[in-house]
Amino acid sequence: MIIKQWEFAPAAPKSLLKKYQKVSPILAQLLYNRGLQTPDEAYHFLYDKDLSINPFAMKDMEKAVARIRRAIKQNEAIVVYGDFDADGVTATALMMQVLKRLNANVRAYIPHRVDEGYGLNTPALEELASQGMKVVITVDCGIRSVQEVEDGNAAGLDIIITDHHSTGPEIPPALAVVNPQQEDCSGDKSLAGVGVAFMVARGLLLDAWEKNGKQKAHQRIYAQLVNELLDLVAIGTVADIMPLNSATNRALVRQGLGVINRAHRLGLRALMDVAGVKLGQATAMSIGFGLAPRINAAGRLESALTAYEMLSAADVEEARRYAEELNSLNQERQRLTAEAQDRVRQMLDANDMSNAQLIFAVDDEVSPGIVGLVAGRLTEEFFRPAVVVERGDEECHASCRSIPQFHITQALDECADLLVRHGGHAMAAGLTVLPENLDLLQERLQEKARAVLDGLELLPTLHIDMEVSMRDLTMALARELDVLEPTGQANKKPVFMTSNLRVDDVKTVGNGAAHLKVKLSADGQPPIDAIGFRLGDWAYDMPPVIDAAYHLEVNEWQGRRNLQLNLQDIRPSQ
Repeated sequence: MIIKQWEFAPAAPKSLLKKYQKVSPILAQLLYNRGLQTPDEAYHFLYDKDLSINPFAMKDMEKAVARIRRAIKQNEAIVVYGDFDADGVTATALMMQVLKRLNANVRAYIPHRVDEGYGLNTPALEELASQGMKVVITVDCGIRSVQEVEDGNAAGLDIIITDHHSTGPEIPPALAVVNPQQEDCSGDKSLAGVGVAFMVARGLLLDAWEKNGKQKAHQRIYAQLVNELLDLVAIGTVADIMPLNSATNRALVRQGLGVINRAHRLGLRALMDVAGVKLGQATAMSIGFGLAPRINAAGRLESALTAYEMLSAADVEEARRYAEELNSLNQERQRLTAEAQDRVRQMLDANDMSNAQLIFAVDDEVSPGIVGLVAGRLTEEFFRPAVVVERGDEECHASCRSIPQFHITQALDECADLLVRHGGHAMAAGLTVLPENLDLLQERLQEKARAVLDGLELLPTLHIDMEVSMRDLTMALARELDVLEPTGQANKKPVFMTSNLRVDDVKTVGNGAAHLKVKLSADGQPPIDAIGFRLGDWAYDMPPVIDAAYHLEVNEWQGRRNLQLNLQDIRPSQ
């Protein structure tokens, strides 16, 4: 297991802690760690639900809404063109739900990951045009599809791009481009693709309300529809690992979780059931580890339209059938990922590449739908940028995952002359490359990684909020920590550390004994259960006394609720 550096947050000034009269010193410290300097700032961070942002402040929103409204009025055929991940699928379902409610002539199109690849593709656009489609609205894709948009324009399509990915050197010549990553766009840059789609949907509904004379009856209908969409926004935002310290995203996800826990959407209710997510108890973690992987599994192994149909199902039996199919695909996805990771690890060992500054692996057997998962696992295991390539006869597709010290999409931008297409974020990207350019791409990327990373001590950092004693770990504290939800990217679940814990019992659990289960005690307190996912190797060399870094959780089993430590790392006590 890779060694982690433990980094402790500085203690809050006592003068600041005294300002917090109605929370515990522990929660006050956690709020300080999140950059909140006053109780007023903390209150807004914890409780604001304001979603009254003006969507028309975003660049090209008026153009996009006007063209869509004209298409609806003239009964022109519209296509919502989505991406095959959970963000793209939820954005597709959201836009379709709104347009159908506005009586649009609309259909959904999500490209097949293997046959078509990510984003807009010219053959699909030309085929859609030949079928009489007039307007294409992208969701969660399109911002780097310059040539494809030109081809779509030539085929007679009006293309409206809604996306959140980073822009390239040239903005596609679409009729409208709604993307907050544009330098001259005032929108919230933390939005997911589904968040941008939600803003367009709100723009459409506000415009419809205006056109209907601002009637109160219509206002109620539109307000209810906006609320019904928030479950989709929450799922896509969490699934795409968008920052949850953003006021907009916190409001979207907080309210979206409320909608999820009411489960008015039949497909979502069925998915929660097969994923073991209890109605009324869904959290951001439930999305990240329960719902999103199953939605993603459809696009990874087969067609993402299965997940779209599940989210759009109007019949209980239909919803259940799609949910069970997604659950089976997710189990298959887990098996294939583990096998591919083992193959790549053996390949790295055989070629003495485990210590390379950037892992570049070409696997002839890997399913193209899981290359990103395998790259992520390798980055986690070795703490290096990883590029995993699925080799094709005509084109090769790859996914990249990175570490904070290396901006992977910038590196790909500098290799654009070798690529058919690429795009992504600082920590994750995708690319298409011709087989004859693979070797040169590997050489160039590894050279860039060496230039940036050589001489750095590359160890993952575990950020610890504070040290606490066993006496501090109470059910009351666990309940108080709930106010920090939704937690996730940029608002991590609190990590506590307790030192000098006696290990009373050790065993491994899970497939391949991958996980660690222990009982820990200290300070004369009763033992407490702890689970360490992917920490199973510690069971074979467990010190008798340890320091533990962990999340404090409540585990519910057979109607009983007990405190549990979710171990993030352990080390021998000094």
